[in-house]
Amino acid sequence: MKVPLIDLSRQHKPIKRELMDAFEKVLDSGRFILGDEVKNFEHEIASYIGTKYAIGVSNGTDALLLSLSALGIGSGDEVITTPFTFIATAEVIAILGAKPVFCDIDAKTLNIDPEEITKAISKKTKAILPVHLYGQSADMDKVMQIAQDSNLKVVEDMAQAIGSKYKGKKVGTFGDTACISFFPTKNLNALGDAGMIVTNNEFLDKKLRALQVHGASKKYYHDVLGYNDRIDAIQAAFLRIKLKYLDEWNKKRQQTARRYDEELKDSVEVPYITPGNETVYHQYTIRTSGRDELRYYLTEKDIGTAIHYPIPLHLQKAFDYLGYKEGDFPESEKAAKEVLSLPIHPDLTEEEIEYVIITIREFFKK
Repeated sequence: MKVPLIDLSRQHKPIKRELMDAFEKVLDSGRFILGDEVKNFEHEIASYIGTKYAIGVSNGTDALLLSLSALGIGSGDEVITTPFTFIATAEVIAILGAKPVFCDIDAKTLNIDPEEITKAISKKTKAILPVHLYGQSADMDKVMQIAQDSNLKVVEDMAQAIGSKYKGKKVGTFGDTACISFFPTKNLNALGDAGMIVTNNEFLDKKLRALQVHGASKKYYHDVLGYNDRIDAIQAAFLRIKLKYLDEWNKKRQQTARRYDEELKDSVEVPYITPGNETVYHQYTIRTSGRDELRYYLTEKDIGTAIHYPIPLHLQKAFDYLGYKEGDFPESEKAAKEVLSLPIHPDLTEEEIEYVIITIREFFKK
């Protein structure tokens, strides 16, 4: 049996007619940039998450970039974040001329450790950028308290966490802004690149909308330098269709995760979910000291896996200039050697789930 890590063709098959109708509607409208599809999708996302505003942008990385830019982050500033994440999180800080300041992760959740944030604050610190890794919220009570005590801005990287909750409240509602990715492998996924910024701040909403169209408050009147950074109408139309199914898809991920938890807990370290958190399992990521051997075995058995992430950011060549070295963030470095993501997409069959479980158990028996 072959079990892919993700299979988008399965997701699209039952909704293909709806997607094609959405495509034809946009095609016939002749409005491919912004327009009603984008406006309606922004309203629907804001309503779903529980924020006042949502701004559609080109991708999740640009959502982070525009958020930091709108908050005035630039040369000489420092932004605290985690080294155990996709590079975009820290990349955008550096692109704006600011300095990414890393601090280690919690050994259980793999999210940023609030105690380490406190130690990393300096006079140059302007913001905290927590990541809701694999779909589980960071400890936002502590993050927000630290930010309040030190007068810092907070940008939530919720690229992997749309629909997740922290103590009953949707992620994306805590920080000054929150940033969503609709990359094709995400829980809510475009048929290409797309992203979104959400906020409750009216001033930031207006500033972000100007920044995304070359800094223009109205056409051809440019108050500041900005970007060309807008979600395509066709992607908004596709995503509006998929948003209707998101909770159902996330529920299926959660059901599969519970099955994995129960059946694999004696073989590997299954994900730790903080009490009170509701994760959407963008990834179901186990830990084992025999990760590489297990991955090879699963590949031989035609089971798709991935490593999220094999090299912490402080050890990436691109960040050599920051001066970090091996041993600076031991929990992140240890996780990078042990994590392995298993198939968790909502279209997995019972037979496929059972095959993954049996194969992992067989590996450890040997």
